Amino acid sequence: MIPPELRWLADENFPVPSFRLLEQHGWDITHVGLFDAGIPDTTVLQYAIAENRILLTFDSDLGTLIFRDGYRPPGLVYFRLTDYLPDEPGQFMLTMKANNWPFVGNLCVVDDDTKRIRPIPI
Repeated sequence: MIPPELRWLADENFPVPSFRLLEQHGWDITHVGLFDAGIPDTTVLQYAIAENRILLTFDSDLGTLIFRDGYRPPGLVYFRLTDYLPDEPGQFMLTMKANNWPFVGNLCVVDDDTKRIRPIPI
């Protein structure tokens, strides 16, 4: 059985060049900053949940909302990069997806030197 294609939501702090790169590679992705900039983090999470989209963000508050306040998006990729070019997060995502990272049901953290996965509580 072929799994359904993943759907993605780029938070407004996710670089637009990375968003465009993923879009060019055929990803089903939307960018908060291009349709509803400035919305609260809770609204971003509600949108990800309602649209069944894995969230791409640089915002640590979203992890807090998941683990403390009980929001349950289908997945979250949190970038903690300190020095990067605008298309690098997109390149990381292409590589991670090609390597079959388990995005669904997990919080994936991407640091400068490491990548780790933590399950989102059910």
